[in-house]
Amino acid sequence: MEHIYHIDDDVLHQFQGPQGREAVEPSHVYTILALLPVEADGRPRYRIKSKDENFERVVAEDLLSRSNLAGRPPM
Repeated sequence: MEHIYHIDDDVLHQFQGPQGREAVEPSHVYTILALLPVEADGRPRYRIKSKDENFERVVAEDLLSRSNLAGRPPM
């Protein structure tokens, strides 16, 4: 499986609550910093960062969606 997002794309991150339940917190805009290897479960991973946070996150592709701020169409 290939990555569908690219470095510098703006994406929305869907937070997950405990044990995969939906979280109450709304999605936030993050920027893709790096494409990480596909893990054993087959899901591509990304390193992302929000301008509102002082840390980076590593997330699976299925927790991301296109932001209307993203300038590049999906491949």
